[in-house]
Amino acid sequence: MQSLEFSRQFSNLEKILYSFALRLTRNQADAKDLVQETAFRAYKNRDKFAVGTNFKSWLSTIMRNTFINEYRKAKRRRNVNEPVESFLFAVEDKNVIPNQGELNIRMQEYGRIFAELSDIYRIPFLMYFRGYEYKEIARQLNIPIGTVKSRIFLARKKLKTCIRSLNS
Repeated sequence: MQSLEFSRQFSNLEKILYSFALRLTRNQADAKDLVQETAFRAYKNRDKFAVGTNFKSWLSTIMRNTFINEYRKAKRRRNVNEPVESFLFAVEDKNVIPNQGELNIRMQEYGRIFAELSDIYRIPFLMYFRGYEYKEIARQLNIPIGTVKSRIFLARKKLKTCIRSLNS
């Protein structure tokens, strides 16, 4: 695909891609970054695009894979992100108000527990927690909906068990 044709087709799909990126990231700035990174990667690999196939699907796949790869990089850096914190506070004892030092230690432990989950459980769980429906997760990860449901259930179960034992 030539540069001009690529630019024209990408421009036509930019709003749709931004919408998809916003659903993935739940953050406007991150969504813009994801669209930009997708454009860069797609342009760099435009020679791999099979003419006659769906350009939108090709770009969406690049975007989804970029999002997942960035998530994995962040996990390796052991960052504790907002969705994890929200979930973990939801299963904590509501009657106990920990001091800031204890809270920091707990959050590190919770982050460690979450990071220890295998990607096959963590990614569907995180997508569900960010508001995706089972059907969307199944389509994005290219797995059956029943598999999505069981992986999310097992992730929740493991997280709750680990957190409860940590809080005991």
